[in-house]
Amino acid sequence: MIISTVARRLAAASLTAAALAAPLLMSSTAHADSPESILFLTVSGSENTWIRGIALQCPATSQGHHPKAAEACAALDEAGGDFDRLPGDPHLCPLILDPVTVTAKGMYDGDTVDWQRTYPNACAMEAAAGPVFEF
Repeated sequence: MIISTVARRLAAASLTAAALAAPLLMSSTAHADSPESILFLTVSGSENTWIRGIALQCPATSQGHHPKAAEACAALDEAGGDFDRLPGDPHLCPLILDPVTVTAKGMYDGDTVDWQRTYPNACAMEAAAGPVFEF
């Protein structure tokens, strides 16, 4: 019973996230001549016990919803759009196992992005990814 409730909530969250991201992703194809970047980012807890997502548009606009959009876009620019090369915010983290999975889907500078990574905990995620997944 609990598993089906969690599964239903996760499915509902995924559908909602896709519905919210669809107009943003479609708008990027309307401006094919501009290297606009629109990404849908998610962060989910261990075994998908919780999930949150947000759209990030680069360059950052005042209409965006990401709380650190300018910093996130700057980090992505520094990494050349490669999520594995994000500069992050290196700092020490406790050795606590509470996995956090992050995803990025969409377009960055005209290239398709479909990226996922699992970190041992939220602190390790922040140290590796910096402001990109801070929402």
